[in-house]
Amino acid sequence: MSQIVTANRLADGVVLFMDEAGGWSEDFAKAAIYSDAPAIAAALARGAEAVAASLLVDPYGIEVELRNGHYTPKALREAIRASGPTVRRDLGKQAEGLAPIPALQAPTEASHVSL
Repeated sequence: MSQIVTANRLADGVVLFMDEAGGWSEDFAKAAIYSDAPAIAAALARGAEAVAASLLVDPYGIEVELRNGHYTPKALREAIRASGPTVRRDLGKQAEGLAPIPALQAPTEASHVSL
């Protein structure tokens, strides 16, 4: 079971991901992948330090899976948090190229919302 650590930046609420150096990135692709319980526990302890320093809120681990050579969140909620709004692809991390690959939307879908 592979996991990453995610949290929200206290200053503006932006979704962040813990990187390999123990820092925080807005880019899902830079998230460190943890494959065992001791590693995720250590990462969450570093996250707790950032909470104590009033930098983050609510760090927690999420499950990710390898799809087409890229890690992506298993849970839909986490895929949305990592990508941005589902109603407009021109907003959020998906518009900035920071969304997980593959993105929530299939490549053959039009970039609009059906009503």
